[in-house]
Amino acid sequence: MDKPSKQPPPYAITSVDNALRIAAMLQLEGTLSVSEVARRLGVAASTAHRLLSMLVYRDFAVQDEGRAYRVGPVLELAAHSRSATSRLRAAALPHLRRLVDLLDESANLTVRTGDAVRFVASVESSQALRVGNREGMVFPAHRTTAGLLLLAELTPEELAALYDQARFEDRPGELPDLASLRADLAKVRRNGFALNRERSERGVVAIGVPVHTPDGEVSAGIAVSMPSVRYDKEHLPRLVALLRSVAADIEHDLAS
Repeated sequence: MDKPSKQPPPYAITSVDNALRIAAMLQLEGTLSVSEVARRLGVAASTAHRLLSMLVYRDFAVQDEGRAYRVGPVLELAAHSRSATSRLRAAALPHLRRLVDLLDESANLTVRTGDAVRFVASVESSQALRVGNREGMVFPAHRTTAGLLLLAELTPEELAALYDQARFEDRPGELPDLASLRADLAKVRRNGFALNRERSERGVVAIGVPVHTPDGEVSAGIAVSMPSVRYDKEHLPRLVALLRSVAADIEHDLAS
């Protein structure tokens, strides 16, 4: 049985959330300045500096000779793919912002590691009722739009190995029904896009398409997500066409 949809805590602590977002940014992207962190979080530079200082104190970050910050010892071991992810994120962000400008719905870039996906870039809608920033968050791959896109690239043998029951002995509630998942992935392959209706979060609908590397492999997924009350299935062809155009622009920038 799948886990319940991930929901924000009822009493979210903004400073904790911001510190965790900074840690994710450092791990995924490398060196950042105080001003860049402040801009990304939408906080004052003094606030960003205090948060970074605490991360340095707890070894999640270190400050280099140029006074910029990079990933610290606690996160160092998991930062081996930072450069590739940073390039992908840098190529995608301008196009995600353009997508949000056109639709005024939130957009995300997501990559897969094993049976999980991580949101590596997120641009929020300006509407009051919107899907919030997901950058740095991790979800089970089979429950997300981009996760379905990326899992659809696996061979039947690779999928079976990834969801082998033995790998989930310590977390049996996270093991999906493989027959149902195979049917979902077959549909994704036929359509060339993924439609996620409240699969990962209640009240949220997301549509996504794959992003390919210059050698043709699927490296990530981009998706636009919205409150389900604003989703109209009549608009699906237009949304998919727009997403494919944005994905092609990202792929062009990656190739060049």
